[in-house]
Order: sequence, then C-alpha cells, then structure tokens
Amino acid sequence: MCRSKRSTDVMKPSTPKPRNSRSSKSSFKSKSSASSTEPSSINFTSLDYTANSNLNFTSKSSSNSGTSLASLKDSLPESPHIYNFSEICSATNNFLAKKFTSSSSSSSWRSTIRGKEVMIFQRKLRRSLELQQLCERLLVICRSHHSSLIKLLGACVSGNYVYLVYEYVSGANLADCLRNPRNPNFTVLSTWLSRLQVATDLAHGLDYIHHFSGLNSIVIHNHIKSSSIVVEELSESLCARICHFGTSDLCGEVIENENRKVEKIEGTRGYMAPEFQHSGIATQKSDVYAFGVVMLELLSGEEALKYVIDEESGAYKRFSVIEKAREATAGGGAGVRKWVDRRLKDSYPVEVAEKMVLMGLQCVDEDPDNRPDMRRITGLVSKFYLESKSWAESIGFPIDFSVSMAPR
Repeated sequence: MCRSKRSTDVMKPSTPKPRNSRSSKSSFKSKSSASSTEPSSINFTSLDYTANSNLNFTSKSSSNSGTSLASLKDSLPESPHIYNFSEICSATNNFLAKKFTSSSSSSSWRSTIRGKEVMIFQRKLRRSLELQQLCERLLVICRSHHSSLIKLLGACVSGNYVYLVYEYVSGANLADCLRNPRNPNFTVLSTWLSRLQVATDLAHGLDYIHHFSGLNSIVIHNHIKSSSIVVEELSESLCARICHFGTSDLCGEVIENENRKVEKIEGTRGYMAPEFQHSGIATQKSDVYAFGVVMLELLSGEEALKYVIDEESGAYKRFSVIEKAREATAGGGAGVRKWVDRRLKDSYPVEVAEKMVLMGLQCVDEDPDNRPDMRRITGLVSKFYLESKSWAESIGFPIDFSVSMAPR
C-alpha cells in the first residue's frame, strides 16, 4: 500500500491528543511543553494533564496504564518559542558564521539553540508585526503537524527582519538530488517508485497546508520549488519534506481583505504562475502551479527554467520544462518515454508516466480555474503510486529497496 499521510488537526488545549511521531536519525523527537525556566519562552497553553478526569486510556497491563499519561505528555509538541535576539546572535556568531544558503530574499544558518540542532532563516518583514500577532500565529503554525512538513520551532523579530527557527533535517534538497552537482549521471532517486514516493509526500503535505493546517480559511505556502524540498533517508527509504511552512504568514506577506488571504511578494522564475507574474498576488492555485512544475522536474530530472548559449548565434536560448513536457505528450507514449529521465533506464510503467505528465501539465495550465485542487491531485498521485507498485510486483521488480545519501 502507498504510505498514507493522515493530516492531523491543530492541537487544541481543551482536547490534547498524541501526534504521530516519526523515527529518524536526523529528526528530533518533540518533548513536553516548554519549561517556564527557559529564557523568553512564552507559555501559550497551560495543560493540566493530571486533573483531566475525562481522559481514558486503555493498556494491556497496569504498568502500561501507569505510564500512559506520561507518554501522552512526552508525545505532545513543544510550545512555540519567542527567541531572544541575543540567542540568534549567539547561534550565528553575530551573523559571521558560514551561511548555509544565501539569496537576495533570505539567508540561513545551521546552528544549535537550546540544545537542538536547527536551521535559522533570516527574512525581511513585509509589514509591521506586533508581538501579540506573532504569538498568535506561532501558536497555530507550530501546533500544525504533518510528516511531510519540516517543523517550525519558533521565531524572533528584530528591526526589519524576522528570524524563523526550524528543526534541522539531514538530507539533500530535491534540486540537488535530481541534478547532482558532483556527478550529473548519478541520482539517489534512481527508481520510479522512489520518485512516486516523493510525489506522494509532496502532494499530501501541500494538501494539508491548504486544507487542514488550521491557520485561516485560505492558506498559501508560496515557496514551493525543488530547492525548498528536503529529501531525507528514513528507514532505508527516501521521503520528502516541505520547508518554509508558515514563512509567508509570519513575514507579514499576507494581506487579509474580507476574509480573503492574498500575498504580494517576489517569486522564483520558472515557478510563478502567469497571473502571479502579472499581479504579484499569490493564491492556492499559484501553489498548484509551482507543484506542477516540481512534478515535471521530478519526471524529467531537468531544471524548471534555464538559459543556454546557442553555439551558432551566440544568443541565449530559453528552455522550459513545461514546454518540453508539452512537446513530449504531443508524441504520445514514445514521446514521453524519450522525455522521462534516462537515468531511470526505462524501468517504469509508460502508461502511468503519461498520466503523471498530463497531471503536471494540468497543474500548470495558464488559466487558474482549470488547475485541479490539491485534494484531487493527492488522490491521483496516490492512485498512480499504487498502479506503479502493482506494475513493479508484476515484473518482479524489488519494492523494498535500500538507498544511500552518502556522497558519490
């Protein structure tokens, strides 16, 4: 069966529930709510676990029953943190430490804060954000959980910047997995099922963000791209996790008008929907567009958009993964087979590959009304995964495979 991604509701103080945990060498287990002894930690919720007589626990033995209450408390997520700016400075050596990534819109550092290995992202505030607003938004975002999302631990506001602290997840971003900078002929995603697993993880994660995260009636990620997706090794298989969940909301990029949430912010070339480029306003359908581009990258291994110098004219020639995919589908199954990443060595069901390409192209339709909702996309991708698994079983292809993220 395809690994199911059950979207969990936002944790509410009145009905504490255990969350589904992931066991991983690189991810940290959530502990109980933050201690009041920690500096600058805001106690957003006060949960009295022992006094709630309505909680009924079942166990196989009396010893299990005696420890079930403590296990519940340990399984609950930490309260979100408002970090002191001094903590951010100390963790980044006054921002002189080597940057993990750097771009015109943000910089990031891998560091340790309060005993946890984290990633710190520095982003500009698009509009003023009061402490109370930050606390309210953090409370919801940090209590939203899905195995395909990288967890936000807390934030700090200083001047015109907000510093977002996420858990550190070891792995490589999807862009590097598909286009290995050391060896272009190698990819850790060397099997069709591994790529379908990544597609399934991403679809379920974005569906959760759009419909189940509990932030507001309309939630937008607005940072979907292959370089913002971490491919992690977990139990001898690969899984994908989406980074930057909550960034748009906490950076003050969101404009609320008559219960409608929109954003005005710069995007990434190759992932911006046509209407987003025209208006500068992102929507859930522009998220779907970016997701479609990532799906086409996943199938072909090619960049979303690149410019290559034409040897004859000396001018730059534009190559778009969307245009190449459209050309491939025009040639039917043979065209798709030629277009799909050759490193898969033709070991995939062509019919499923055709349907995946058509789904990706539907996601990047120029008319946003023609793009499917993430709920439908999630169902389709899960169906494609099951069909691919049946195909693998029918030809005796190994379903349980080992992988290695070690450098080649």
